[in-house]
Amino acid sequence: MESLSSVGSVAAAPPAERLAERPHVVLLASPGAGHLIPLGELARRLVELHGFAATVVTFTNFSAPELLACLPASVATAALPAVQIDDLPATARNGGVLVELSRRSLPNIRALVRSISNSSTAPLAALVPDFFCSSALPIAVELGVPGYLFVPSSLAYVAFTRHIVELNQGAAPGEYRDLVVPLELPGGVSLCGADLPDPEHQLYPQLVEWGRSYCLADGVLVNTFYEMEPATVEAFKQLAVPEQGSCAFFFPPVFPVGPFVRQTDRHEPTAGALSPCLEWLDRQPAGSVVYVAFGSGGALSVEQTAELAAGLEASGQRFLWVVRMPSTDVGRCGAGGDDPLAWLPEGFLARTSGRGLAVAAWAPQVRVLAHPATAAFVSHCGWNSTLESVGCGVPMLAWPLYAEQRMNAVLLEEKLGMALRVPPAREDGRCLVTRHEIAKAVKELVEGGQKVRRRVEDLQKAAARAWLPEGPSRRALEQVAVKWKAALGTAK
Repeated sequence: MESLSSVGSVAAAPPAERLAERPHVVLLASPGAGHLIPLGELARRLVELHGFAATVVTFTNFSAPELLACLPASVATAALPAVQIDDLPATARNGGVLVELSRRSLPNIRALVRSISNSSTAPLAALVPDFFCSSALPIAVELGVPGYLFVPSSLAYVAFTRHIVELNQGAAPGEYRDLVVPLELPGGVSLCGADLPDPEHQLYPQLVEWGRSYCLADGVLVNTFYEMEPATVEAFKQLAVPEQGSCAFFFPPVFPVGPFVRQTDRHEPTAGALSPCLEWLDRQPAGSVVYVAFGSGGALSVEQTAELAAGLEASGQRFLWVVRMPSTDVGRCGAGGDDPLAWLPEGFLARTSGRGLAVAAWAPQVRVLAHPATAAFVSHCGWNSTLESVGCGVPMLAWPLYAEQRMNAVLLEEKLGMALRVPPAREDGRCLVTRHEIAKAVKELVEGGQKVRRRVEDLQKAAARAWLPEGPSRRALEQVAVKWKAALGTAK
């Protein structure tokens, strides 16, 4: 990974001899592994397969050196100066904070992109912001270069966004039209109210406005592949794309260019043979271990953590559980303090010793999923984790926690058949998944999930085919690359 600037300063254009006059793509990453890692993989493909130079731009406010160290060596990086965000209300949701961070960073983003655009040795070919950074798209318009949005989520999420933007076309300023449920998305994904990305409609106006900003893009690059969402891909092909400026509804064309997931040999440098997780897995029978992890942002309540522990114990299955701090504002006294394992029920670790391993906060996920001992994945259904599970051929027990994860769970269970699902929220509003429900679902997936396992193995093969020389994702990115080079007059 080549650094173009020190943290906290706007990058200058890199030396000409190191770019060899390659057309330059600037990719603007939102913080978090689920955003940075797939964007870095996209950048790598652009460099290694299509002859571009690529710079991934990150935000100092949420710097994660361990993630930056995981980016491909062929990709340069630049860090934007920190901006003030501590004045945002404590109730601000994570997505809203990231959108505002991007908006407040626009002067620095503009300066960086202009510095590359003004370089005679490295003409700017395109600007590719993450979907939380769509406020940067007007910079591409200012500079007269293509602006393409990167969506590190499913095409179903893009279809949802397109729907709410079209639904609110022509609405008076400040007014938003109600969604009708069940919501039928292009491609046949049907969502009840509880499965919407914003089931309580607290963020609905923001989601509409974010979606409207997407319409400034010349195209949308989506981290999915054809056989993961075939009906939705075909539905988008059938949607008319009128000229911008016409009276008809406009939404930019979409390009399924994934899957982009972390590579085990490059993206988890600390997860070598000495990892306690991998050493423990080496001692377990093949296809016997349930891997439990809820992503970098997933947190269960104290009560739900206790129920999950009891459910894993009652299931009788071997397990590897990445335990994170529970979602609570109440401090814990005594030994343990900030140790997530201190929140587990008393005696749980001793009773499950030998057939279970609980680790605090982190595990080398791709290596765990790829290990022969791993039989199933209890997951929050984040799209990054989902694609990693597909890439390793591991069936899932879907346990969505927030945002579009509920939509993903519907897709994985009902459309793809690669997952079972823990019982969703009850009609009385109680969201606790009981120990009995957990134990039953885990046993069903491990002991009787042959159909689900065969389906995810089929998708694993399809994911590999997507990036073969004639694969659909490779062809889609080639189509985009040709457009970018043609705009510069350098198409080969």
